[in-house]
Amino acid sequence: MNMLQKIGKFAGNTFALWVLVAAGLAIWMPDSFTWIGGYITILLGIVMFGMGMTLKVKDFKLILQHPKGVIIGIVSQFVIMPLLAFGLAKAFNLPPEIAVGVILVGCCPGGTSSNVMTFLAKGNTALSVTITSFTTLLAPFMTPALIYVLASEWLPVSFMDMFMSVVKVVLIPIILGIIAQLVFKPVVEKGIDILPVISVIAIVMIVAGVVSGSRDKILETGLLIFAVVILHNGLGYLIGFLVAKMFKLKFEDQKAVSIEVGMQNSGLGAQLAVAHFDPVTAVPSAIFSFWHNISGPILATFWGSRATKHKS
Repeated sequence: MNMLQKIGKFAGNTFALWVLVAAGLAIWMPDSFTWIGGYITILLGIVMFGMGMTLKVKDFKLILQHPKGVIIGIVSQFVIMPLLAFGLAKAFNLPPEIAVGVILVGCCPGGTSSNVMTFLAKGNTALSVTITSFTTLLAPFMTPALIYVLASEWLPVSFMDMFMSVVKVVLIPIILGIIAQLVFKPVVEKGIDILPVISVIAIVMIVAGVVSGSRDKILETGLLIFAVVILHNGLGYLIGFLVAKMFKLKFEDQKAVSIEVGMQNSGLGAQLAVAHFDPVTAVPSAIFSFWHNISGPILATFWGSRATKHKS
């Protein structure tokens, strides 16, 4: 393992710690981080560009070879988490800005960290990567449509404005990343190991920017939001797993779908919140980013250790 790979692995393993440190510093001295708010779109675009550079043709072949698992994963992603978010917003009678923030993160596609967690859980990593790829490419259409349907009750939502935002920060950077991979393949292959570090830095900066801009509201409602985020994430894992089991997918596929559903692209949620709503709307995404990087490794370690025991 070369130095870049070691640094990338360390950054991935300690992701939750850096998010926690950034959030703590942003609450302690918010004026030092508020400037980041104007760069959230660029930071997320960098993450998506990196994802585009890692996509391969084989990531999309699985839907032809094993369509059942891929379709169940995609449908579950865009049904379970959005409906859970809507239900939690209603059940907890959340303030409008927070309710929309919870729905925002629920309507986002899966995060790339879900692929790593599926690998650690001894799940079907190829299936996880394929679901992430498809849900991310569908996000410009599905995410604005779901937010428009579910969140308009609390705040006005413009489908077209949100559609253009997702195209700019997700679709275009991914396409540019794929082009870069094809045109500059030798260079990209040499630099691919540093991408996890760049992604960690970008997401940590996004969290710091969001938290610093909404410090007072976080201190006022932080425990409530945290409880809702934990429920949202945990129920996503559970229901995703049960749905995959109900459709009789293999256990490795069940784990992949569960993790894929439970872990969201919270960076996209934060960007959409800052761009289209009150900055406090981004707080659920910021807390989700922190929490799912704790719950994901816990779940992956549990499943991974059980799989190892069964083999020995």
